[in-house]
Amino acid sequence: MPDEPRLTHVDESGAARMVDVSAKALTARSCTASGRVLVSPQVIDLLRGDGVPKGDTLGVARLAGIMGAKQTPLLIPLCHPLALSKVTIDITPDSKLPGCIVRASVKVTGPTGVEMEALTAVSVAALTVIDMVKAADKGAVITDVRVETKTGGKSGDWSR
Repeated sequence: MPDEPRLTHVDESGAARMVDVSAKALTARSCTASGRVLVSPQVIDLLRGDGVPKGDTLGVARLAGIMGAKQTPLLIPLCHPLALSKVTIDITPDSKLPGCIVRASVKVTGPTGVEMEALTAVSVAALTVIDMVKAADKGAVITDVRVETKTGGKSGDWSR
């Protein structure tokens, strides 16, 4: 019979706690997350033509996403600090949305997964896109931030 779902960051009395990972084996783990930034068609044209007033929007957002992944334990109170092995951010303008698809892939060899780091990377990259385009599109929206796949750990692999 599978384990019952439970909140691992809550102790028996209901208080928040950091999960003890000291007895867990160091294993290769990875996660890919994605999200969307919905913008006007005119902003897509600006992004493709280097016309955003603040400069290289997608390059700055990629760097911000990487930095966000590395800062996750400072932003999410119960996350463990991890020595990330790799963080990759891809931001693809898509005229059909219209908007950008943001994907982050994070790898680590450690005692706990990197889902929060991948989600934070997507969120920070998406927020940076909005910051960079807000003069041209005050109505930009972040949507659908979610884990796509994860590998490693006791619970094994998972994909959407």
